[in-house]
Amino acid sequence: MIAKHPIRIATLALTAAVLSPLAVLADDMDFGSFVEKQLQSRSEKYFGIEKPLAASAPATSGAVRTPSQPAYDQVLVADGLKVQYLTREAANNSDQMFLWPNGEHPTHLIMAIEEFTPKAIGTLPSGITKMTPSLQRVDLKTGKAETILRGLAGADGVRLTPWGTILVAEEAGDGGAYEIIDPLNVTNHTVVSRAAGNIVDANGNPSSKVVKRSALPAMAWEGIGVLPSGVIYAGDEERPGTGGLNADGGAMFKFIPQNPRTVAGPIANLSESPLAAGWVFAMQVSCVNNKQQVGQGCEVGNAAWVPVNAATARIDANAVGATGYYRPEDLDLDPLYSDVANPLAVRFCWTNTGNEGAGHYAEVMCGVDSNPLAASATQRTVAVNRFVEGDKDFNSFDNLAFQPVTGNLYVIEDHDNGDIFACLPDGADRDLKTDGCVKILSVKDSSAEPTGFFFAPDGRTAFVSIQHSNDSLMPKLDDYGTDDILMITGFKVRTGGRH
Repeated sequence: MIAKHPIRIATLALTAAVLSPLAVLADDMDFGSFVEKQLQSRSEKYFGIEKPLAASAPATSGAVRTPSQPAYDQVLVADGLKVQYLTREAANNSDQMFLWPNGEHPTHLIMAIEEFTPKAIGTLPSGITKMTPSLQRVDLKTGKAETILRGLAGADGVRLTPWGTILVAEEAGDGGAYEIIDPLNVTNHTVVSRAAGNIVDANGNPSSKVVKRSALPAMAWEGIGVLPSGVIYAGDEERPGTGGLNADGGAMFKFIPQNPRTVAGPIANLSESPLAAGWVFAMQVSCVNNKQQVGQGCEVGNAAWVPVNAATARIDANAVGATGYYRPEDLDLDPLYSDVANPLAVRFCWTNTGNEGAGHYAEVMCGVDSNPLAASATQRTVAVNRFVEGDKDFNSFDNLAFQPVTGNLYVIEDHDNGDIFACLPDGADRDLKTDGCVKILSVKDSSAEPTGFFFAPDGRTAFVSIQHSNDSLMPKLDDYGTDDILMITGFKVRTGGRH
């Protein structure tokens, strides 16, 4: 029988083959590899990039960073993305960052400086000792960097609070958290005693704009999730076994303010902050469904919050059986999460870096807290699950950032020649994990790694610090080394949120 419309029938057959992935799956092809290739070929639809990276940047030796180096020579990026310098004046070890005073109409970039050993590097104009930088601001128009705060040990986690202040915290084992108001008018303030929380301004007088928040847990801070009420989620970057044989890894903590904030808008004085007083709790995942039965292996499932003392949070968490993880690092709140049945519920996700050399390739964990302002040692209000699992090519997870609008999660590796992967949300399939990840960036310099990655609110522009580079060919600034902050543009964003 001769078809009456041979061209139309042929077109329909071709369309069916394209729309049905199984129609083009060869009998001898590995199904997992096939699915990965399908994800890569549809990267523009799902990730807003023309084509992901097939491989990481090759290794380099010696000093790569130079004064004349163009921005595009710093990283490999997916097709369609463009790279330019935001500044080359950021202090060495620049890490997490955000836009000030907001992402919609920013004037500055605020960033933490991860210098673990605070020390004197000179003298300020007033004659007082100039310590290593801990927090800086960068003018978005000029790229000029200025130091806000000095003297912290490993400043890493930093967030803009919903009430208009800055929360910056230390990654040291006894790390503290500090709150800053009016940061554009705070220059060269110095923490002169971390233990006592003594802070002075540039003239040596007690600071009225920076305060240590001793109500928050003492631990190795990095990721921080801040709710408008003042509730805070954060993890302790501790490796299992650090405190001795069979010692637990880092716990996840929640701070509940004594006076939760119920109004919107900025505060006028630091005394109005909900971080002034409150209670600290450590997360404890149970291995059974009707009581708190804990121990090794209880890392996913339903969790309760057990009380701990802020000053001894790490020791207390281990003593009361809080769940330990392998170096919890960055943490972010999922901006698109919603539960119609429970509007109060929030989802927070964090990285466990692991150790790639030991075959622990890292993971992203996510918890859904059904009642952020409540904590009970017997009531399980949190559901915890693994969202991303690492592998030989994608490992040592450090920073993460949700892309606005799409809900895609970007995960950053913590090693030389580090890569950045973009991961889809979990779809309608049976599992609770990402539907797949692709590589979108790789650092070319083997002495450096990417960190501090985050998006502007439109999801089309991202920022990243190139940290730990060999700077022997670069001049110092303000008696200290420098890092480069890159701005990446070209992300295409589909409207409609989750895929």
